Amino acid sequence: QDLASEILHLSSSLKLPPIETRTSLTESGSQVGESPRSPVLNMSEEDFEVRAKLVGASPRKGNGLAPYQALPVTKEDMCTITQHLTPALPVLEPSDSTPEEVEERVSRVILEYKKKLEERTQMHMGYPYNLDFDYGPLECLQKFMINNLGDPFIESNYGVHSREFEIGVLNWFAKLWEIDVEDFWGYVTNCGTEGNLHGILVGRETLPDGILYSSVETHYSVFKAARMYRMDAVKIDTLASGEMDYDHFRAMLIKNHDRPAIVNVNIGTTVRGAVDDLDKVIDILKECGFDEDNFYIHCDGALFGMMIPFVKLAPKVSFKKPIGSVSVSGHKFVGAPVPCGVVMTRLKLIQSVSSDVEYLNSRDATIMGSRNGHAPIYLWYTLNRKGYDGIRKDVEKCLMNAHVLRKMLHEAGISTMLNELSSTVVFERPEEEEFVRKWQLACESDIAHVVVMPNISIEKLEVFVQELIESRARMAAQKAMSVAKQALLAQDS
Repeated sequence: QDLASEILHLSSSLKLPPIETRTSLTESGSQVGESPRSPVLNMSEEDFEVRAKLVGASPRKGNGLAPYQALPVTKEDMCTITQHLTPALPVLEPSDSTPEEVEERVSRVILEYKKKLEERTQMHMGYPYNLDFDYGPLECLQKFMINNLGDPFIESNYGVHSREFEIGVLNWFAKLWEIDVEDFWGYVTNCGTEGNLHGILVGRETLPDGILYSSVETHYSVFKAARMYRMDAVKIDTLASGEMDYDHFRAMLIKNHDRPAIVNVNIGTTVRGAVDDLDKVIDILKECGFDEDNFYIHCDGALFGMMIPFVKLAPKVSFKKPIGSVSVSGHKFVGAPVPCGVVMTRLKLIQSVSSDVEYLNSRDATIMGSRNGHAPIYLWYTLNRKGYDGIRKDVEKCLMNAHVLRKMLHEAGISTMLNELSSTVVFERPEEEEFVRKWQLACESDIAHVVVMPNISIEKLEVFVQELIESRARMAAQKAMSVAKQALLAQDS
C-alpha cells in the first residue's frame, strides 16, 4: 500500500474536534458543526494525481505525493500556494576524496551559502524578523552545547545551561507585563508557536471543558493547538481592519454560555497587524455572565507584544488584568540568529501541567523539554545593551517608517492600509511572481504586506517602492500587449 493510500486510510479514522464558524452554525443549526477535513487527506487517489499534475509536481511511489508537499487549494478559492521545491545539497562520503579536497569543497559550499544569506537578508521585507543584530562577541559560546532542559527555575543535573540568563530575561518581561516576580512562571521558548501552544494548554488544563475562541485572522498555530488538544473551537469574524468582531464574539459566548471560555486575544494579527481590544474582550465576557473563574485569556503577542508597551495611548497588556498568559517571539522584534520566544503565565496555574522528572532531577512544565540554551543569552545580551529606552526608540522608528511607506505607496496610486498601532503596511498584491520572490513578500488572497522592522531604512523603502512601481508597469504593459496580440490573431483568422 503506497503512502498516499495510507494517509487517506488514517484520515478516515481520525475524529478531530470541530472548528465552528458563522457559516457552519447557520447551516447545521447545532452548537458544534462538522469538522472541516484537510483537502489533501480527504482526496481520492484519482483527485490526488490530478492535483499533482495541476501544480506540476512529480508523484512519488505510484500516484502519491510526498505527504509534506504543499498543495494549492481549488481554483474556486482565493488562496493559492505556489510550490518552489527545495533541492538537496548532497552529503558526500569523505573517503572518496583527499582530506584537502574535502576541506576545500565544504568551505566553498559554506562561503557560497553565506553569500546567499547576505543577499537574501538585504532583500527581505515581508516577514516580521529584525535582521539588524550582531552577536559577534557571543561566538565564543558556539562550541558549547547549552541546553536548558526542564524547568528554568530548577536546575537539573546537566550543568551546561544558561538558566541564570533565562531568569534575567523573564524578570525583564515580568516588569514589562506588570506581574510580581513571585507570582509568575515562564520560559524562553523555541518559537512563537510554542508560546501559543503552551498558553492554550494552560487554559485547557485550567478549564478542561472550555471552548477556544479566536478570530479568523489569528495565527494558524492557535487553531493548530485546538486540534492537538482536541478542543472545541469557535472562529470569530473580524472587522475590515482585521480586529475581532465583538458583536459576533458576544453572540458566540451567549450561545455557549454553559461552557467556560478560553479566549485568544491577538496583539497584532499575522497579515494586517490588527490588535484586539483586550479591555473590550474582558468587558464582554463579564457582560455575558462569565466570572474570572470561568474564563481564561491568552494574549498572542508574537511581534506587537514587544512594541505595544512602548506606544503611547495603546491598550496595555498587563497581568493586573484578568489574563492567564502572554507570549511573544524573541527573533522578531528583538532579533536573534535562531527562532525563539517568551511565554509567561501565573505561577498558580502551572501546577496542572507540571511534573517531577527524576531523570532530569528537575520539574518540567514546558512543551519541548530540551530547550536551546543559546537563545536566552541572545535575548539577555540585546536587552542589556538596549534597555527599555533603546527598545522604545526602535518602536518609534518602525512606526514612523511604516507611515512613510504607506504615504509613498499612496502617492504612487497603490491602495494601502495601515492599522493605527501597527508597522505592517498592507497593499495590493503584486502580480509579478519574480518581484514577490525577490522581496520575500508574505501574500494572502489579493493583498501583500511589508512588516517594517528596525533593519528597514527609508533608503531601502525607496528601492522597494521604485521596483514595485516598475514591476506594476511591466505587468500593465504585458496585459496591454496581450490585448493587441489577440486582436491581431483574430484579424488573421
